[in-house]
Amino acid sequence: MPVKKSLFVITMLAGLTAFSTLSASAASLNFVNDDDRFMALRDAAFHDDPVKADLHAAALTQYEIHSYVDYYRIRAHLSRASNTEISDFINKYEGSAIADRMRNDWLSLLGKRGNWDLFDQQYPLFVVADDNQLRCYAVLSKAIKGQKVDNEAKNLLNAPRDYGDGCYNLVSYLTDNGQFTQADLWTQMRMAAENGAQPLAQRLGKLLDLPDKKVSQIFDKPEKLFKQGPENNKSSRELFVLALGRIAKNDPSGAAELLSRFSSKLSDAQRSNAWAQIALQSALKLEPEALAYWVRADGATFSNEAYQWRVRTALREGDWKLVKSAINAMPPNLKSDPAWVYWLGRALKAEGKNDEARQIFSSIADQIHFYGQLSLEENGQKIGVPITIRPISAEELAPMERNPHLQHALKFYSMNLRTEGTREWNWELRKFNERQHLAAAELARKNNLLDRMVNTSDRTRGEVDFNQRYPTPFNESMYKTTQTLGLDMAWVYGLIRQESRFIMSAKSHVGASGLMQIMPSTARYVAKKMGLGDFVPAQVNDVDTNIVLGTNYLNMVLTDLGGSQALASAAYNAGPGRPRAWRAKLSRPVEGAIFTETIPFNETRGYVKNVLSNATYYAALFEKKPQSLKARLGVVVPKGMSASDADLPDESKQ
Repeated sequence: MPVKKSLFVITMLAGLTAFSTLSASAASLNFVNDDDRFMALRDAAFHDDPVKADLHAAALTQYEIHSYVDYYRIRAHLSRASNTEISDFINKYEGSAIADRMRNDWLSLLGKRGNWDLFDQQYPLFVVADDNQLRCYAVLSKAIKGQKVDNEAKNLLNAPRDYGDGCYNLVSYLTDNGQFTQADLWTQMRMAAENGAQPLAQRLGKLLDLPDKKVSQIFDKPEKLFKQGPENNKSSRELFVLALGRIAKNDPSGAAELLSRFSSKLSDAQRSNAWAQIALQSALKLEPEALAYWVRADGATFSNEAYQWRVRTALREGDWKLVKSAINAMPPNLKSDPAWVYWLGRALKAEGKNDEARQIFSSIADQIHFYGQLSLEENGQKIGVPITIRPISAEELAPMERNPHLQHALKFYSMNLRTEGTREWNWELRKFNERQHLAAAELARKNNLLDRMVNTSDRTRGEVDFNQRYPTPFNESMYKTTQTLGLDMAWVYGLIRQESRFIMSAKSHVGASGLMQIMPSTARYVAKKMGLGDFVPAQVNDVDTNIVLGTNYLNMVLTDLGGSQALASAAYNAGPGRPRAWRAKLSRPVEGAIFTETIPFNETRGYVKNVLSNATYYAALFEKKPQSLKARLGVVVPKGMSASDADLPDESKQ
């Protein structure tokens, strides 16, 4: 006993010494102010270091945003925190953005632990409700309580790249209790293969009793898996369908040949699903053969991507009958998207059903976006800007300046903590009416947070302030540069609004910088072309230099791509080689709206739509007269480029 007691005392003394040393070390860190220490606390939380987090939190008892001090202290040991500790935090700060964030964290833990009673109690209180994993856990909880949830689950489980434990556990449970059939699992497998989600496919494979090696081959060497076609069993035939889809990613015609050769070994459903897999990959390559593949895929179980690309293929090939039928076959949530509302109207117009088409266009013509603008034009109107609204008064602005949560957001933005700033800002907007939104947008303008101003003002529907939504900072420099180049200033502003939302210090995950989000290699290339011999990379963050480099590069790609703003906008986002290749795939001239709709990259497709929509509104503001988006989109013709492929740097921001 004396020996054990001595050892215990020595261990305790050693622990106290270590703690004292760590305390002294933390205290001696050279923090200039409490903001620096708060950043250290945040870093400790993200690195799951509760000792450091506790030390920093203890020194921040008077910090002005103490709820975040408490949050990061708990977050550092969240997986070991008790339900009581977490619920006490939420109760203390209930109704705040950070309490809702903590509830999000807690619900994730409760789902992982299977604490469904507490999960079900807390989930309805989660206000933001934007976490797909929690949606899966919520459906799983219903299933565990005996509810039939298969249809709800199928509607939810359509984006395999977003699956995590919650969504996979939902699939697994529904399979075990008979709500998901083998056919449902194979549908999930096809979506996983279509999206390149190999880890998910491996997990799904276990539910289907598939060897890991077979699933790996589907992704790594699909062409070697079935040289002699599928064996005479269901699993082999379904794997053959998956392999065809993977082969089609590189060689759609080769996959089609394989399918035709072994078609008799497949069931009708398997054959249709195989053609759908090939059709999607062929459509993404903009091949005209895709149209015939889609026809042969009739009766297949389509993913959301497949539904949409069937329409896009029909648009590109001018088959308005298929456009109409393919849109009408979409699930309701897809069919109601403004894109497909607009194109359904166009299909009806092509049939001569003008009154019906006009009604469809009118349903979205008042919406301020790409398809709203196009619909307005289809109904014979041009695109203008709303009548100027009553400016925000000092009396309306004053409550915004006193609002503690907006002030917290401004504080976070000043520390370059954009996640926290946006969380606080957007949380407070939930409580505001439209005039208050415009007042908050004005507060953002006063603090030079133009991205917040734009995003906040964009939320109004009745009272719309286009001067907030479409700002023109650095107007003198922009006017001078665009005039010199003969470049459309409205288009340049439209591009900047999409690229950086006027955040001067913006930097993308691939290294693009500044207002015009210029890639380092592009900046060097343009500087060299302009004869800027003393250019150094750091200059790209200077506003005037960024504008000069960005506009000159934009002018280069515009010239290279025949003056098409649609093509040049795509080139600015994805590199000029890609729009050249997309245009080369055309078999006939197509209107710019169809070309834009059929851009294979999701990001670039949305980018071009937004840039040209923005540019049309900017032109209406600048010229003070109605504009045409259709004219700006123009017509894209299938001809080769006039400049060599090596003339411009082919670097993508994708």
